Amino acid sequence: MANDPERFDSMLLAMAQQHEGGVKDLLATIVGFLTRKTDFFTGGKQGEWEKVVKDVFYEQAKKAQDEADKAKKEREDAEKRLKDIQQRKEQERLARDFEPATVTEVTDKEAEEIQEDIEKDKKSKTDSGDGEGSSNDVQPDNASEEEDDPKEKGKLKPNAGNGCDLENYRWTQTLEEVELRVPLRQVLRPRDLNVTISKRHLTVAVKGQPPIIDGDLDADVKIEESTWVLQDGRNLLVNLEKVNKMNWWGRLVTTDPEISTRKINPEPSKLSDLDGETRGLVEKMMYDQRQKEMGLPTSDEQKKQDVLKKFMEQHPEMDFSKCKFN
Repeated sequence: MANDPERFDSMLLAMAQQHEGGVKDLLATIVGFLTRKTDFFTGGKQGEWEKVVKDVFYEQAKKAQDEADKAKKEREDAEKRLKDIQQRKEQERLARDFEPATVTEVTDKEAEEIQEDIEKDKKSKTDSGDGEGSSNDVQPDNASEEEDDPKEKGKLKPNAGNGCDLENYRWTQTLEEVELRVPLRQVLRPRDLNVTISKRHLTVAVKGQPPIIDGDLDADVKIEESTWVLQDGRNLLVNLEKVNKMNWWGRLVTTDPEISTRKINPEPSKLSDLDGETRGLVEKMMYDQRQKEMGLPTSDEQKKQDVLKKFMEQHPEMDFSKCKFN
């Protein structure tokens, strides 16, 4: 207790609040007390009080600078971790969604045969009553089902980010992660916060105040890939990496009101969701763009080169050394 540097904080804070001039007036009051009630300035050797003041102030200034440097480094490290995670996720998404295109060449005869097969398949479905216009098709009324389902009663509609806007925070989600934003009512430093991310539990609090969040998460998260960062001293951003990437969360923590996961808007369409023809065109365009960026031939240029190479191999008697190819 004797070595606790904060034991007089409440007393000094009360004194500071009574000095309209700020720190300068507070220091004047403390120094005036030393002058009137002690022999601080006259009881020692000449100039000794100056050395004491200098030593104390420089020691505290160094502590303040060390704390500021430490807070800055923690903030930069957290921002770097968050940026690295976001970049890795973006790279994984691109690698998963935008695989190099595969261009398969077919002859005119093969193309005609494929088209005939498609037409025959359509005709057989129409004749059997399985086509698009068949009267046997029954479209389920999802809206009616949701209204009749007692499990959906009382659930909130998801926000634009497939999460929920609550009084003290807002969370959104994708199938891969959950993003939590907590607006703070005062300017804080990272060391003023208590943020603990466990596999199935989350705690968010300002030190010395009741927790903003303290509860079990809706599902497990990857601790090593989850992080938090304080933005502008006023906004806390928490990124939680889901373990199960196949399910939507119905709530952030179990004490929150539940949202209807049936009403969640799926993520933007991926290549795998497109029909074969559209996907082929998109893949070809992306493949050609990457080839151009690397200074390599596009699929059309490669096709021409392959045709020319094949022609040259079939006619070794011809001299192409003086030919110029565009």
